[in-house]
Amino acid sequence: MSITAQTVWNSCLEFIKDNIQPQAYKTWFEPIVAVKLTDNALSIQVPSKFFYEWLEEHYVKILKVSLTKELGEKAKLVYIIKMENTYGNKQPFTEKIPSSNRSAMKSQEVDVPLNNKSPELRNPFVIPGIRNVKIESQLNPNYSFENFLEGDSNRLARSAGLAVASKPGGTSFNPLLIFGGVGLGKTHLAHAIGVDIKDKYPEKTVLYISAEKFTQQYIDSVKKNNRNDFIHFYQIIDVLIIDDVQFLSGKTGTQDVFFHIFNHLHQNGKQVILTSDKAPVDMQDIEQRLLSRFKWGLSAELQTPDFETRVSILKNKLYRDGVDMPDDIIEYVAKNIKSNVRELEGAIISLIAQSSFNKKEITIDLARIIVEKFVKNTKREVSIDYIQKVVSDYFQMDIDTLQSKTRKRHIVQARQLAMFFAKKFTKASLASIGSQIGKRDHATVLHACKTVDNLSTTDKQFRKYVEDITKKLSV
Repeated sequence: MSITAQTVWNSCLEFIKDNIQPQAYKTWFEPIVAVKLTDNALSIQVPSKFFYEWLEEHYVKILKVSLTKELGEKAKLVYIIKMENTYGNKQPFTEKIPSSNRSAMKSQEVDVPLNNKSPELRNPFVIPGIRNVKIESQLNPNYSFENFLEGDSNRLARSAGLAVASKPGGTSFNPLLIFGGVGLGKTHLAHAIGVDIKDKYPEKTVLYISAEKFTQQYIDSVKKNNRNDFIHFYQIIDVLIIDDVQFLSGKTGTQDVFFHIFNHLHQNGKQVILTSDKAPVDMQDIEQRLLSRFKWGLSAELQTPDFETRVSILKNKLYRDGVDMPDDIIEYVAKNIKSNVRELEGAIISLIAQSSFNKKEITIDLARIIVEKFVKNTKREVSIDYIQKVVSDYFQMDIDTLQSKTRKRHIVQARQLAMFFAKKFTKASLASIGSQIGKRDHATVLHACKTVDNLSTTDKQFRKYVEDITKKLSV
């Protein structure tokens, strides 16, 4: 039997497979292609420089032993890196790099094309030039499950997060998409899951990154002509957390690269966690193939916390800060600031600061002054309940009539307007809007929004309805 590059490499693989972890073998050796055998030199093709550097950093000894067994003490290994040329040339370029290993694998002449720059993106979180493969998680340890209080508004998302943290990649919640309006705790929960995973599985590589930063890294990798290095860096992550994934909207290149990274991670049992300000069904300018993958796992909504949850959040915040405050003041703040957790905690911090700096006792009067200023100076997020009240008052009907099943034209139009403004003024999903306005589904809300848009351009009286209600809601 004649010795070929493939037969030599197959024998090497058998030896390597017996001596390393199955997952490592699948990630780092299955993608390699044996190209040619010249004398004692075996040329293998790898997908990127990052891939080659990882092999040299972690597996050069086992490669040397396996190849020496097959080709003798004078064995040499040559890497061929085949990557797409992102500067417009459709032909992939090839770079030959000899193994850096000493003695049995001596260096050969390196053939590097001029249009290839030396890669700096071994790890986007490490300063270029410093050789370091350790990946920092970028997690904030202050965000934990302990200080993410459970309530009706977040129970599903929190429970799913705990399940993922206990068994990353091993539940049906993959990906886990956490969505909801501003300041409701999406980022907090995403960090909490990552922190818990690092505590339970210290050997796992966990990485938190905003979609904005991910996009910037991708743009940099294209400029430096090392897109494949960027992809392979993200493909070695065990738990990838991407915050504000809606930021990928309209960015086709970044969406394309994330699609490939997502597929690789999902197929290899790695966990993906995403946050967004809206549900997949409401995302604009995101490719359909990505949206369908977002729906593979669980989409869990964080809603505005109810009064009891707001009180619990404030008490927990005060306890952690070591501050005593009377219950009636806590309840006053919770009752008057309803929009989101961030504003709620901001108000209580302002109240403590005013009391401390001005040596004033915390009283209801002081709380009233602070809350009034805070609400006035904070962009108010209009609630769906408030929108229904404004629309009902405008058409001189009660909310029960607005939400009823009747098909009378003026009531249907009022209901459609309430749905339209709920989509315009809140971050709630279409499904959430529908459930709160007469227990309708998301398709009904979508139809209502289209109807309002159409009537606004064709019906003068209807356009006046829209203008009048917009003014009332914008006050």
